[in-house]
Amino acid sequence: MNEHIAVTVTVNGQEYTRQVEPRMLLSDFLRHELDLTGTHVGCEHGVCGACTILLNGEPVRSCLLFAVQVQGQAITTVEGLASGPDPEDLHPLQQGFWEAHGLQCGFCTPGFLMTLVPFLEENPDPTEAEIREALSGNLCRCTGYQKIVEAVQLAAEKMRG
Repeated sequence: MNEHIAVTVTVNGQEYTRQVEPRMLLSDFLRHELDLTGTHVGCEHGVCGACTILLNGEPVRSCLLFAVQVQGQAITTVEGLASGPDPEDLHPLQQGFWEAHGLQCGFCTPGFLMTLVPFLEENPDPTEAEIREALSGNLCRCTGYQKIVEAVQLAAEKMRG
């Protein structure tokens, strides 16, 4: 017998309630129950950072949490960053990644963005070393990180200006 538990969570400002199995990972809940596929699943061990989301404003690995653990909490996914569908509606970090060519295949990008939003809120004028430290928990196989660093610097300028 599969026991299901009701989970109510606010994601990107909208409340959702779903019946889920107790062992359903939060990453699977977001992708398969809510169709928010911007949260990527890479290693499923919390190492790569591709599944990073904001839980009550803090970056967490959604592959390390069960959906039932976030009952009543607020989540922001990469889909919640842009204010609308047009390029000018992008979050400054998204604009920075686009303008500075901070992505190639894009698989790691949502995790980087969700890691960096609170970082830039706490540190609006970071040094390159601070940016590299903030990036250190997310893996990218394509870019070599230099363009990502430049994208964060550009985003920080946009957010300050």
